[in-house]
Amino acid sequence: MDGETSCSSWDSDDEYQKFIQKMNPPRVVLDNTSCKNATVVHVDSANKYGILLEVVQVLTELQLIVKKAYISSDGGWFMDVFNVTDQNGQKIMDESVLDEIVKYIHKCLGADSCFLPSRRRSVGVEPSSDYTLIELTGTDRPGLLSEVSAVLTNLECNVVNAEVWTHNKRAAAVMQVTDRKTGLAISDTQRLARIKERLSYVFKGSNRSQDTKTTVTMGITHTERRLHQMMLEERDYERYDKDRTNVNPTPVVSVVNWLDKDYSVVNIRCKDRPKLLFDTVCTLTDMQYVVFHGSVDSEGPEAYQEYYIRHIDGSPVNSEAERQRVIQCLEAAIERRVSEGLKLELSTGDRVGLLSDVTRIFRENGLTVTRAEVSTRGDKAVNTFYVRDAAGSSAVDLKTLEAIRQEIGQTVLQVKGHPDHRKSPPQESPSRFLFSSLFRPRSLYSLGLIRS
Repeated sequence: MDGETSCSSWDSDDEYQKFIQKMNPPRVVLDNTSCKNATVVHVDSANKYGILLEVVQVLTELQLIVKKAYISSDGGWFMDVFNVTDQNGQKIMDESVLDEIVKYIHKCLGADSCFLPSRRRSVGVEPSSDYTLIELTGTDRPGLLSEVSAVLTNLECNVVNAEVWTHNKRAAAVMQVTDRKTGLAISDTQRLARIKERLSYVFKGSNRSQDTKTTVTMGITHTERRLHQMMLEERDYERYDKDRTNVNPTPVVSVVNWLDKDYSVVNIRCKDRPKLLFDTVCTLTDMQYVVFHGSVDSEGPEAYQEYYIRHIDGSPVNSEAERQRVIQCLEAAIERRVSEGLKLELSTGDRVGLLSDVTRIFRENGLTVTRAEVSTRGDKAVNTFYVRDAAGSSAVDLKTLEAIRQEIGQTVLQVKGHPDHRKSPPQESPSRFLFSSLFRPRSLYSLGLIRS
């Protein structure tokens, strides 16, 4: 009964917040005069739980780089200032782009937006007939993505979009798949159950007793928000000490209580990188902490973040164990994107089974995928993989890389960031290529164009 009353109260809070937002819509002002090297974004809005994450998430989706930020939301009003640039480090000067930024922020923060769930829920799944959403968590191991992709291909599922994270021996994946024949979401309940069963079996591997989670639904979600929550639920932060050799330099995180004001003060110093602000704010929100004041400075090679926080129950961090947990969770959030490996980019025509074939080639050449971003744009597959060799090093042997590129296609797969890698000539190998005779019989058979 207490749980029902609590949920009912939160529902009432949600409706009240929507009413307040309609009466006080967000005000967004872009300023190109007060800062010589950044566009200044002022966002004023009625305060509510999760508003800071909403704004940071919108700026991240707009591919804006936050150089500085000043946060204040102590009371009924939320007032934030962000100094932002484009991906090239330049101010946004195009008036049409500036107008679109303002419109998008208004749309995402308005009263009718379902942008962020209330405090009682995890990231929501919006119903969709376009995709079947698959969520997987479990213990990481070499070749796992290859095995999952092969199972989905065998079950006649096409992976349209996917993101896979690994950290501290744990793996989490959010995948959008469609039926191979219809190109739409899979609605048959028996088939969905079979997909879930097969994927759970693969994720368990040889250890049938290990804990795994598999969810199969029709819908869409915010992938990176969900992955952070899934990793937090998997408690990947508890395993971080053994595997921090790949993170250099390690982030410095401290949490101290300011008892006079009932705040806990979080300080973060680490190497700057894209989406760092999103990752730290996302983690604090998922841990049910509210940022009342804060400042961010990432104009140099290092980023500095300071937050004055309280739990949603109004208390500061209330024990040494909780203080250590906050530190570990923030360190894990920072490191999930850092210890990734060598970056490989694949761009080619999309087809059913492509992800399975590519990841199988990686596995056969001793590479482990530590993170993957899979997307489909029209009829083109644009995928990014971060890989390590069998020893766990991102310095993958050049002969291995060239063998993989010969098999997949020199212009199809590009190597990014390898210090010894030279650009290969644009022509393809005439004898071995991902879409040549190596895979054509299998693909034609799967499409029903040849018979056994």
